Amino acid sequence: MTEHPILYADVLLPVPLLQEFTYHVPPHFIDKIVPGCRVIVQFGQRKLLTGIVKNTHLIKPEYDTKPIEATLDDAPILSNLQFQFWEWIAGYYMCSEGEVMKAALPSGLKLDSQTSVLINDNWEEKEDKKLSPTEESVFQFIEFQKKTNMQQINSLTKRANAYPVIKSLLQKGAVIIEEELKKAARPKTVTYIRINTSLKSEEAMKMAFENLKRAKKQLNLLMFLLNKLNFYAPQQTQTISKKELIKESEYNENTLKQLEKKGYIDLFDVEIDRLPDIQKSKDINKLNPYQEKALNEIYASFIKKDVVLLHGITASGKTEIYIKMIQEQMKVGKQVLYLLPEIALTSQIIERLTAVFGDKAGIYHSKFSDSERVEIWNKVLDFSDSESNKYQLVLGARSALLLPFKKLGLVIIDEEHETSFKQFDPAPRYNARDASVVLAKLHNAKVLMGTATPSFESYFNAKTNKYGYVQLNNRHSNIEMPEIIIADLKAAYKRKQMKSHFAPLLFEAIENALAQNEQVILFQNRRGFSPFLQCRICGWIPKCKHCDVSLTYHKFFNNLQCHYCGYSINLPSACPDCNSADIQTKGFGTEKVEDEIKIIFPNVSVGRLDYDATKRKHGFEKVLHNFSSQKTQILVGTQMITKGLDFDNVSTVGILNADNLLDYPDFRSYERAYQLMAQVSGRSGRKSKRGKVIIQTSQPEHRVINLVQKNDYETFFNTYIEERKTFRYPPWYRLINITIKHKNRNRAITASKQLGAELRKTFKTRILGPDFHLISRVQQYYQLIIRIKLEKSIPPDKAKSEIRNSIKKVLNIENNSSVQINIDVDPL
Repeated sequence: MTEHPILYADVLLPVPLLQEFTYHVPPHFIDKIVPGCRVIVQFGQRKLLTGIVKNTHLIKPEYDTKPIEATLDDAPILSNLQFQFWEWIAGYYMCSEGEVMKAALPSGLKLDSQTSVLINDNWEEKEDKKLSPTEESVFQFIEFQKKTNMQQINSLTKRANAYPVIKSLLQKGAVIIEEELKKAARPKTVTYIRINTSLKSEEAMKMAFENLKRAKKQLNLLMFLLNKLNFYAPQQTQTISKKELIKESEYNENTLKQLEKKGYIDLFDVEIDRLPDIQKSKDINKLNPYQEKALNEIYASFIKKDVVLLHGITASGKTEIYIKMIQEQMKVGKQVLYLLPEIALTSQIIERLTAVFGDKAGIYHSKFSDSERVEIWNKVLDFSDSESNKYQLVLGARSALLLPFKKLGLVIIDEEHETSFKQFDPAPRYNARDASVVLAKLHNAKVLMGTATPSFESYFNAKTNKYGYVQLNNRHSNIEMPEIIIADLKAAYKRKQMKSHFAPLLFEAIENALAQNEQVILFQNRRGFSPFLQCRICGWIPKCKHCDVSLTYHKFFNNLQCHYCGYSINLPSACPDCNSADIQTKGFGTEKVEDEIKIIFPNVSVGRLDYDATKRKHGFEKVLHNFSSQKTQILVGTQMITKGLDFDNVSTVGILNADNLLDYPDFRSYERAYQLMAQVSGRSGRKSKRGKVIIQTSQPEHRVINLVQKNDYETFFNTYIEERKTFRYPPWYRLINITIKHKNRNRAITASKQLGAELRKTFKTRILGPDFHLISRVQQYYQLIIRIKLEKSIPPDKAKSEIRNSIKKVLNIENNSSVQINIDVDPL
């Protein structure tokens, strides 16, 4: 008998190590192991992980291999194009492919030996979901244990590997994993009503009517249901949903329950798709001549360029152009990815797109339950160009970029300047805007970036002919751009004209808007009531015990909070250093503005849009609904109010302190200040009349503020792009930040100096630092930063290889093994 050669598989694992791991394939798995499929493998002495087979071969590695324990898929969940994309992300952003895998796959697709498994209390065994004897024994074990993990299931049930069994139990809904329990423990159901079959006979029906003579409401409801469901007709309607019944009639739940209790009707739940079946409710609007011209220019640019920047002023109708282009891609059977900076902040755009494209449009982001994310992953993976196919258009935040697209034709990046497209922690620290260009190239697709205030990088690429460039300079319905007025805070304070935080110009504008029943937006880019407290006697300021920052006062919670680690303390009644009770708030945030507006205008309804006000479930939607329906007259907010919001009745916008934006110590501070001021200004006067914007500042002559006032982005860019060149910053140079962290301050300083010295051997004067971060300690870790500025002419792969080698040398030095070193390529 001839001996078959041993088959080996290179497996990607969700670990931060720069290598693949080779396992041998047992004979009984040979037909099932193909690239892109998930497998269970042992990692280390005891741990079991879900990995993805990258390739198979017959070359034995130099070490003894472990066997693949189990297979989880009958068909690949990843394509070769996705492997290529993951490789590019890992290489460019200097992380491992395992870290990319961990970020890309929903938790339900990457079970490991520590994954907690629980019984689904809402599960009922049905004919099509009967458990096998093996599944039954594992189910009973989990039920007895209440909560357990894969490792315990394997050992205590005496099974070599319970993963395939758990996978089957998950599919049947008998068990859930812990993450799923936190987010969406119960399956989504709809309650339906039907007439009990006992009423089929004429005699039973007469008796029912007789019994209900004295219960008029119940009798009327039963009659309504008999007519609604055509109970006596040959083609009767079997059921009606409870929601539909209550909507169409005047009956309440109590009446329904009484009829059910008497056995005349049945109420039952039907499990439905977790993903809503969105019906198309709106046709595509006809483009105006300016939009039509811009669309034609985009298509003309696509002949020579793969990426086009659409520079359209606020309220110019960019979304209508996107919709038209999406429609064209759908006609030819292509998928479209529409990237948004933050899903929670762009509900209006989502509503518009789903209204036009119905169930062809799907939404994907990290706030979804794990079950929903797995379901969306599978729908995108199984895409075909048939008419019935869902999810041809995917709307998502940056994580949607990592979905398994098969026929991608177009990527739209809305508000491309937004920093939210950049992943900060953990790795991969990728920028979805930039990575989407590579993804599109792999699929032979096109990329359209849209914004009213382009990032310097994108505008530079357009100016240097790397991207196509199209302008849209006319607002929809030819509404004028808002009038921007500068209010001098220094002069107002000097003349004692300030009313709370409002200069006379802004206060008068608010009064006029309210008098005309119009709405007002007030922008203050700092949440909380007050940035810090201070004792007037000794100067004591309460600090976070884990981070080197002052604690922010939150009046609603009546406590002091750290915005970096979440640490909080109760509001002190006296100074702990001198026992003085004279403690004052310093500065102001959105909470304080809201509080004082309510005092100044007691009869005006005020809303607040910031992280604190919207972190409760549906908090954002509630604030937004109240303002768009004009229940709220004044909306106070942080930069959340600048993103994709469209309100008809807003006539006045106030920027309370432009100086905070301009004076931030970062080379991008002017760029971000311009973008934020221009974007928030664009919320004013979008529909019927010209709006008004008041910018409060102590620097009324500042060049950036004057250019915002003139809406002159071109001059703004030309002025400050030369500064970037002089000081060797992007987009002229590549920037890589290396952060060195340790809980011991001296160890962090020593390791960072060692790394700086090692890097200087290769990069010479291109190295800046090490210096302490702006916040020198976060979550008990001291952090220092080294910046590397590289000319575009230097091969990036070679430079990155040198950086890796230097880091490896430093980590191998005695006492440095516990030092954390993070690399951020193209930091923001």
